[in-house]
Amino acid sequence: MPATDYQGSSTPLTIIGRSLLSMKRDQVHALESPNDGSASHDFELGSFQRQVADRFHDLASVPPDELLSLPWVRKLLDVFLCCQDEFRPILFNNKAQVIKPPMDRLIAEYYERTVKALDVCNAIRDGIEQIKQWQKLLEIVLCALGDNNGIANNNCCQRALGEGQFRRAKKTLIDLAIGMLDEKDSGQALSHRNRSFGRNNNSTSHSKDHHHRPLGHFRSLSWSVSRSWSAARQLLAIGNNLAVPRGSDVVATNGLVMPVYTMGCVLLFVMWALVAAIPCQDRGLQVHIYVPRHFSWAGPLLSLHERILEESKKRDRKNACGLLREIYQMEKCTRLLGELTDTVQFPLGEEKEMEVRQRVKELGQVFDAMKEGLEPLEKQVREVFHRIVRSRTEGLDSLGRGNNTE
Repeated sequence: MPATDYQGSSTPLTIIGRSLLSMKRDQVHALESPNDGSASHDFELGSFQRQVADRFHDLASVPPDELLSLPWVRKLLDVFLCCQDEFRPILFNNKAQVIKPPMDRLIAEYYERTVKALDVCNAIRDGIEQIKQWQKLLEIVLCALGDNNGIANNNCCQRALGEGQFRRAKKTLIDLAIGMLDEKDSGQALSHRNRSFGRNNNSTSHSKDHHHRPLGHFRSLSWSVSRSWSAARQLLAIGNNLAVPRGSDVVATNGLVMPVYTMGCVLLFVMWALVAAIPCQDRGLQVHIYVPRHFSWAGPLLSLHERILEESKKRDRKNACGLLREIYQMEKCTRLLGELTDTVQFPLGEEKEMEVRQRVKELGQVFDAMKEGLEPLEKQVREVFHRIVRSRTEGLDSLGRGNNTE
């Protein structure tokens, strides 16, 4: 069902709310008194909506081959962090209004959504660690079939390719293919592998790699999610009761309900897109995001939602463990290289050797992209986690102090 339209009795009330926000916006430049609090308030709320719209327009402007790539996902998290930074001052500048009904309830509901998002961050962190394990297998293949430095290129230092190297590469490619099976096809193996990262060094075939890295490296956020945890259910919980503000609530809150609703939608979309891109437990994209088109940021957000859904429905992506473009490229390159190694006969002919080296070079480019992008992405996920915790703590403390002064 396309998430493009919103119909119902609340639409006229929403339009009332929107008109309330823009009532004085067009007259701001003509204000005689710079201390007009009402005009300043309206301008602040309107400015936030425009900034969110601008950021999502920028996100949606990417061509198809950049959507869901590592740079794009990092940009998505930057958008969330910027929106969060712009949202917090609105709450602090309107403390008196925030602690009153119905804003106190709406803010509490928003913070409850952010708590649920923390588990998604943990699951995504596990997924990134899993991709790193695949990256290590790629490195083994590159070391086996690349030059003496394990780098896939065509320099003069290339060495001859022998049967032993092909056997090693072929075995590693099989291990990688098995490791990349989607959770639905691997009997919950994904959740077991996630739980093993940094906890049980004997539970994977790469215990030596884990041994050389501190346990805290894998626990930088918190304990991972439980084996029964479901990304699909968590997304549904985040979006539960995320309703378009009623006109009465817009009036009662002097428009403050609008940025709260906006941040709720931004939070839901960002977490949904992360789950779509990165492997995690019980991935599911069956979350319908409904936003009335008159919100300035609705168009680009819904466009991205539809584009990602269409990507997930492509024949070669339906059973993918994640829609991240680098995962797709890795699957494609390793499959082609695996098919090629199956047809190799020795002694290796010059034409076949050139074909192998070309495939290895393509695989090396994927490896380099992951090496460059995974660490910064992991740091950003950690930053999103801690920023959510800090903002929630500050907000609840502020609400508590406001209630105590009354």
